[in-house]
Amino acid sequence: MPQHAIHAVTAAAALVSLAAFGPVPSSAASLPAQPAGQPAARTGSAAPSRFVPGPRPKPPEPIEALGSARCGFLEVPENRFRPGGRNIKLAAAVIPAAEPAKPARDPVVFMAGCPGGDTFDDFEACAAEPACKSRYPDLPRTLTEQVRKLEARPLTLNVPPPGGGKPVKAVLDGGALLDVIVAFGVRPKDIPAALDELRSGNPQRFAKARAAGSVQNAGAFAHGLTESVACSEWAPGYPEPDVLKAGRKAFPGWPDTVLAQVPQLPFQYPACRVWNVPDRASVQRVATVSPVPALLISGTFDAKTGASWAKDVARDLSRSTAVHIPGIGHWVVPQSPCAQQVLASFLAHPTTPDTSRVDGLGPEPFTITPN
Repeated sequence: MPQHAIHAVTAAAALVSLAAFGPVPSSAASLPAQPAGQPAARTGSAAPSRFVPGPRPKPPEPIEALGSARCGFLEVPENRFRPGGRNIKLAAAVIPAAEPAKPARDPVVFMAGCPGGDTFDDFEACAAEPACKSRYPDLPRTLTEQVRKLEARPLTLNVPPPGGGKPVKAVLDGGALLDVIVAFGVRPKDIPAALDELRSGNPQRFAKARAAGSVQNAGAFAHGLTESVACSEWAPGYPEPDVLKAGRKAFPGWPDTVLAQVPQLPFQYPACRVWNVPDRASVQRVATVSPVPALLISGTFDAKTGASWAKDVARDLSRSTAVHIPGIGHWVVPQSPCAQQVLASFLAHPTTPDTSRVDGLGPEPFTITPN
């Protein structure tokens, strides 16, 4: 995780990741360290977790907040309601409160998630912006044309990665074009210009974004965890024929070779046949019903975790607050000072966070290139 992803708003709370596994003291400093190797005590049917101090990790990119954190592992039962089952270790960091003399009574559990969602909301935003609408009058049609064209005749280019280095071979077909858009390889504000340039024979913005995937940031991405989640919770719930059927309905005229693949997760089904983990789709789809205060922050340009999904989630969370930040894609809080302020307000006042500044927000102006 980049350094800026650990913002002061998040680090100001007392704790990261302990409350989800059982009762913890209000002060992070009072967490007991149990000797490693001893079986955890069990209360009733659910076994408690324990924090075991360990070495400070060396992430791919520096994380400033780890400088003052207590690092180690949470040893937790793999299944809390199966006494005697195996334990697993989860890396954890205890971050001191911003005001150690007055720590909040409750710790903060900060967990990140993913998956997929709304598609091209930035096209609607472009149509609502006069300059963008005038310069790029029919983006959906342009996208369809380019998807079909590239799927029939892929481009192969030698492109230097954005971070520098030797040029790499980048293949841009219709499916790869969608993957780049969904993954925000090209910034949302630049997508209309990038599509227009592609239509005019200049694929450089998309090609460079495609080349970026050739450079692996070792340790920054948990491939095993991703495959386990995708193959146990997502793929089993959507048979391959259903994916193609839904694609044809949403994007008629696109090639079946594109529609048969889920953007962001291409060729996931063959991968899952190899990964071979248990099917948990039905359990994963059980709605969480809770009166616990919750904050749902979404970016209107998020093509991974769609902003429209927050409404469905909020229906079952009776004390939730849903906020949409205009013009932001995935990972909203690190990119939006306004979202950071809303989060800070929520941590201080969980049932009445201040969202007043959101009303005056709008997306950043789109990039307008000369004709």
